[in-house]
Order: sequence, then C-alpha cells, then structure tokens
Amino acid sequence: MPLEAGLLDILACPACHAPLKDATAEETPELVCTGADCGLAYPVRDGIPVLLVDEARRPA
Repeated sequence: MPLEAGLLDILACPACHAPLKDATAEETPELVCTGADCGLAYPVRDGIPVLLVDEARRPA
C-alpha cells in the first residue's frame, strides 16, 4: 500500500532528523533514513510508518 502523497515531505528520522526515502520492496515496505551516519530503516505496516527507533532495522 503506497504512502499518502506528500507524506515523505514532512517525515523525518526520529534518531537524527534527516529526511526519509521510500525503499519499499514487494515484501518489505520501509522508509530509510538518508542521514550519512544513520541509515535506519523503519517498517511500514498496513500503510502506516512505524517511526520508533526500537522497531528500526540497522543498516547492514
């Protein structure tokens, strides 16, 4: 389920406040931090971004 138009324009990473980008694959919808030192990936569940640092996936 795609995110609402314009939502990415107002969302930011809760950890470093950098903008987020949509990195949704078919099976793993997520928003990824664009911060150079952060890069956390936040899951999107039922079309709702879960912007909790504890729920984020660390970069590989």
